[in-house]
Amino acid sequence: MKKQIIFFLGWLLCNTGFAQNNDNTKSNELNISAQLRTRAEYRDGYGSPHADGTDPGGFINDRARLSFDYKRDNLSLGFSAQQVGVWGQDPQIAGTGRMMMNEAWANLKFGDGFFMKLGRQSLVYDDERILGGLDWNVAGRYHDALKLGYENPQNKLNAVFAFNQNSEGTPGNPNGTFYTIQNPGPGYKAMQMLWYQHIGSKKFNISLLAMNLGLETGTAPGTTNVKYLQTFGTNLSYQPGSFQLYGSFYYQTGKATAASAPKDVSAYMGALNLSYAFNPQWKILVASDYMSGNDGKDPNKFKAFNPLFGTHHKFYGTMDYFYANPFANGLNPGLWDNQLGLTFKTSPKVTLALNYHHFSTTTDVVDQITRALGSEWDFQITWNVMKDVGFTGGYSAMFGNNTLQAVKGGDPSKYQQWGWISLNINPKVLTAKW
Repeated sequence: MKKQIIFFLGWLLCNTGFAQNNDNTKSNELNISAQLRTRAEYRDGYGSPHADGTDPGGFINDRARLSFDYKRDNLSLGFSAQQVGVWGQDPQIAGTGRMMMNEAWANLKFGDGFFMKLGRQSLVYDDERILGGLDWNVAGRYHDALKLGYENPQNKLNAVFAFNQNSEGTPGNPNGTFYTIQNPGPGYKAMQMLWYQHIGSKKFNISLLAMNLGLETGTAPGTTNVKYLQTFGTNLSYQPGSFQLYGSFYYQTGKATAASAPKDVSAYMGALNLSYAFNPQWKILVASDYMSGNDGKDPNKFKAFNPLFGTHHKFYGTMDYFYANPFANGLNPGLWDNQLGLTFKTSPKVTLALNYHHFSTTTDVVDQITRALGSEWDFQITWNVMKDVGFTGGYSAMFGNNTLQAVKGGDPSKYQQWGWISLNINPKVLTAKW
């Protein structure tokens, strides 16, 4: 594959002059971009509280990505290959490679705003609470799906369909459809989604989402048992001048995906986010997210909301204690996250941000005194070093209590901290039109 890529790049470079000299017929366009993102992390209580006898961790990871985007009239193609991993993961003299395709899709436009996008693609909708690109993760998140849509300046309508298999058949049963759940998950057997957005003006937008998700709960080929979970909700944004107001509400029904006896789902979440820019330098944020939890009072009801494929790192604290990492001891007590944030742009290139989160469960946990879990402080600096080069870094600390220990484990009385720095180089290598 490497030889083909090198040959392709050489052909493009040899023909770039021809492409640029024919400005009268630019019906074809090819864009090539590259990314190298290197991040170093120090973890001493990231994801869940560390306990006595556990040592801090540290590593450096990389994302090396090469992306191709071709456009011609009503056709566009996107291909992206990446290699991700930790420094030292591969031997200095490697016999095999780990490069993989993270994107491979075709988009066909049929005129009058109708289109079809087919293949491996990122599904990013609204503020990424339910469907997000998960760009913080070194690999990102991608779906194998068919997207049908219609768009005009005021309205967008997307329908997404997916059906997943581990292979063309299953061992001993080439016609079977058993699907091994992919981890980290949630991996799904099938998905149907309908999303609509109305852009009323520059100040107000509203979107509606309906998703039917089929999750495999069988344990082996021949025991296929797909349970279906439905998610319905809305996302609204209102931006009158210096104010920005965002609101989300989602409700879930259907069947719980645990392998135990089927339970009816009745869960919900609500979020409100208000920010105000005092001037081009200073901005304040006040936000509250409420996720229902499973109280266990009704054995036939499952009441914990599942944010599914959202970018949880963006909302519930950057130390990823909640939803990015599971609760302990089989608990799912819900979460109430109240946030206060301050952003200061020190120069056109440098931005500082400080956010405070106060976490609570939304249901009672056995033997706990309070629903409060503790608080987290997140600091981040962003520096645009030069064109196509950005530096980010941050430091976070979590201060928990006995309730946090009950739902996450470890020893929250210890000082929990996490620090990181990242360099992102993402240039557009070549643009050719002919």
